[in-house]
Amino acid sequence: MNKAIQYSPELKPLIEKIPKTDIHVHLDGCVRLETLIEIAQAENIELPSYTVDGLNELVFKDNYENLVEYLKTFGYSCAVMQKPEYLERVAFEMAEDNQAEGVRYMEVRFAPQLHINNEMDMAAVIGAVNRGLENAQKAFNSRPGVKSGEEPPFNYGIITSALRSFGPYSQYYANFIDAHQFSDKNRLFGLCSLELAQGAVQTRDKSGIPIVAFDLAGAEHGNPAKYHAEAFEFAHENFLAKTVHAGEAYGPTSIFQAITDLYADRIGHGFHLFNAGRIEENEAIKDRQRYIENLADFIAEKRITIEVCLTSNLQTIPELQSLQNHSFRKMLNHNLSCSICTDNRTVSKTSVTNEIILALQNFELTPNQFKNLIVYGFKRAFFPDIYTGKRDYVRQCIDYYEKVVKGTPLEA
Repeated sequence: MNKAIQYSPELKPLIEKIPKTDIHVHLDGCVRLETLIEIAQAENIELPSYTVDGLNELVFKDNYENLVEYLKTFGYSCAVMQKPEYLERVAFEMAEDNQAEGVRYMEVRFAPQLHINNEMDMAAVIGAVNRGLENAQKAFNSRPGVKSGEEPPFNYGIITSALRSFGPYSQYYANFIDAHQFSDKNRLFGLCSLELAQGAVQTRDKSGIPIVAFDLAGAEHGNPAKYHAEAFEFAHENFLAKTVHAGEAYGPTSIFQAITDLYADRIGHGFHLFNAGRIEENEAIKDRQRYIENLADFIAEKRITIEVCLTSNLQTIPELQSLQNHSFRKMLNHNLSCSICTDNRTVSKTSVTNEIILALQNFELTPNQFKNLIVYGFKRAFFPDIYTGKRDYVRQCIDYYEKVVKGTPLEA
């Protein structure tokens, strides 16, 4: 079937039912506003408003001026995630929200160093998040349909995120800066990433917590990947998968650096992959278009998956006036492996279902293309099991998908 799927509201319940993934989603971008308000009041944390409507108007907006304004929202969410019980609650509720719309596998990413304080070291921070996710997993997987094997269970992985640059954003970062007063700032950022990589591997190996990957987030421009190469080399040597935010606010060379300097298995966003105008003069690339085509072909051949976040890009990239101008269309035309993700459910006021609907409305997906988008999320996941276990789970999810869509416009 090569005809594009015509989206209509009647398809939404079907999209909610099919098994889905979210492999690019930030814990601190998914706090329920009711929970944020409740914790803030209990801890005497100042908010611009203590009502959901007020926060939606003043902080968590429908549209943001740029990435800087978008990122300011995280200051409020991180402030209410400074105790283990709060981290556990936020993680549990995040998993519940995903389960309610048919997400069967998710990879929760966050920066543990934003939450380390006098009460919690790195292992305690990660452990609290894992308890919340694990409790939600156990509750969901006790359902009759899952226990009987009629439908796939819910699974998850944890991704630890390092920051390209930072200030005294948390007690941990402030102490780290004080302890390295005479270090070059780029060396300082790299050392902090290495510390996180070492802590993540040690926590994974000692506790068995499903820490599946290492991530790099934050402002790309002026903060090249090479300063974090040591951290990613350590992750690589210890069989921790790698995903990197790249091509979100900088050009194709940022994506190239993520792949060559940091061994990236997946790319977060990748929006500017095809944007020759984002290649600067000092980068000494003579034929920009050929460079882009070679890079895209390399990504396609190596199946380096792009974690596509449509709503988030629309909110943080000023020049993107319409989703129909999103580079996702070129990604599809170049046969790239892509997965539809939310980035931040609360900050972007979205869900996996909503992102899929946007993709259907704006990019004329055929049933085969649609199925590939869903399946790539499972196949390119950093699943916390041996390869044969992952294969069995992916097969179960594909079988369930085919069963759900049989006889519908989504059937391939």
